[in-house]
Amino acid sequence: MSKGAYARAYETSRQDPEAFWAEAATDIDWITRPTRVLDDSRAPFYTWFPDGRLNVCYNALDRHVVDGRADQAALHYDSPVTGSRATYTYAELLELVSRFAGVLRDLGVTKGDRVVIYMPMVPEAVIAMLACARIGAIHSVVFGGFAPQELAARIDDAAPKVIVSASCGVEPKRVVAYKPYLDEAIRRAEHKPDRCVILQREQQPAELGERDLDWAEVMRPGVVQPAECVPVEASHPLYILYTSGTTGKPKGIVRDSGGYAVALRWSMPNVYGIEPGDTMFTASDVGWVVGHSYIVYAPLLAGATTVVYEGKPIGTPDAGAFWRVVQDYGVSSLFTAPTAFRAIKKEDPEARLLADYDISSLRTIYLAGERLDPDTYHWATERTGRPVVDNWWQTETGWPIASNPRGIEELPIKPGSPSTAVCGYDVRVLDDQGTEVPAGTEGAIVIKLPMPPGTLPTLWQDDDRYVSSYLSAYDGYYLTGDGGYIDEDGYIYVMGRTDDVLNVAGHRLSTGSIEAALAGHPAVAECAVIGVADSFKGQVPRALVMLKSGVDASTPEAQDRLRKELVQRVREEVGAVAALHQVDIVDGLPKTRSGKILRKTMRQIADGQEAQVPSTIEDRSVLDSLTSVLRPQG
Repeated sequence: MSKGAYARAYETSRQDPEAFWAEAATDIDWITRPTRVLDDSRAPFYTWFPDGRLNVCYNALDRHVVDGRADQAALHYDSPVTGSRATYTYAELLELVSRFAGVLRDLGVTKGDRVVIYMPMVPEAVIAMLACARIGAIHSVVFGGFAPQELAARIDDAAPKVIVSASCGVEPKRVVAYKPYLDEAIRRAEHKPDRCVILQREQQPAELGERDLDWAEVMRPGVVQPAECVPVEASHPLYILYTSGTTGKPKGIVRDSGGYAVALRWSMPNVYGIEPGDTMFTASDVGWVVGHSYIVYAPLLAGATTVVYEGKPIGTPDAGAFWRVVQDYGVSSLFTAPTAFRAIKKEDPEARLLADYDISSLRTIYLAGERLDPDTYHWATERTGRPVVDNWWQTETGWPIASNPRGIEELPIKPGSPSTAVCGYDVRVLDDQGTEVPAGTEGAIVIKLPMPPGTLPTLWQDDDRYVSSYLSAYDGYYLTGDGGYIDEDGYIYVMGRTDDVLNVAGHRLSTGSIEAALAGHPAVAECAVIGVADSFKGQVPRALVMLKSGVDASTPEAQDRLRKELVQRVREEVGAVAALHQVDIVDGLPKTRSGKILRKTMRQIADGQEAQVPSTIEDRSVLDSLTSVLRPQG
């Protein structure tokens, strides 16, 4: 593309969004082509393509079979934890999805009914999601292995007619029985589903009860008639995806059908450089928004091939796991979280295992889910020789707010920034009074309304909470909850959640800038900075640091020397005002399953408050082991 292609496309999306998205919508097969692009009559509740009708499953599967991609691989399943693999062509996947859609239909599921999916990373999870889309049902995927009380809360909120689950999930060192969790969740929930369909896995089959059906039995050929696609309005909810709320009650993010299909289809070639026939490996989970968008819907909408990976970046069997998947399936684009790369870096600092694999097919690495610190960026770039692109977005937005639009124009990469706003997102930075701040000045990152297609139109059955949570802070803007700044070139720097901004003696400091300084030390594998209460300065930063393998910190003297180096490094790179004095060397950092470090929870413990531990915590024992370190003494 010629120089300035991104700038021209972005300006068009801002100045004439209706023309921009009308053009993008031509890449979708509509049952009733929309004559209107945006309905703003109920602002701030906007509707994209209000008079359009479509079926998302048809766009993800049927049309590719019709257009000649029937024998192309649609999905590769790779499970190092079970030692199994499978490949499904578009025709094969369409047959299975149509059959399971018939199962749901025969169980009484109709357009608008909800289906909760509580499954591990197996092809059947994708099949169930697409089957719901096929008949106009609304799916709500809950991360497999979630605790019963959290699953029960989602069952009560979504009120599903059917729940689709599995007997167990398989981790590198253990098997997690899902069925007892599901049974207990249903027992606790006020709403009871009519039926449950259970995928029996050989690692730990489950005992089935009266409301339970065996997936294998109901999916036998000839048991049901395959279901045809049901037309739905563009505004019809495709799915509900729950995210943690500050009140403890989960927030049900609603995703529409038409806007989401248009946005994801547009994003594949323009943001991720993925064309029909390419293979995309998104190392996430279908329980998260990244999995919904870039394991399931976007690759299939684009006629690409997706990888469903039931494994980890390390330990299944080693830190070469991702490189092996890239080699085996000819992966063009790898998408994962920075946490995964930090784990690989910690296990294999010199990336020696990379030499065992041919990754010549890999064009680009994309990272999202948390801030990509410059040290991890440099390590991944230097070791792989590939562009490493940060992209920033949220469960709420469904697709990137900021990224390097490599399909439009390969912009220079600036370490520490997810690059520029993606077409359709009018990103601003405001101060506490709602005034836009100059370039380079930190503030609250917001998005001017209306947001582009594919973003949340509201919360499930809770318009008031949608407004109070996201739209009430600044009139006419969506509050991202993240703080940062935009530089003079339009590059966005996301420095952390706004409640992770430190106020040290009146100086506002982001945890991200201090973490970047610490992460640049050659001994540091990963770190987190929290602001703890201080009677004199209001807050002071406190650092928790994990060391790379092989770093000698076995003696108090070695640890003291390292702490002094880290404190000095922050003083030099951030300034004395950062006032970092306490550095704790730890074995692990508590995270959510999507890789976000629980800074707020750690800060609450350090301040002697009752800690709010989100249901999405990956390993509670890591937090428990840190409690004695964090808790104030005396």
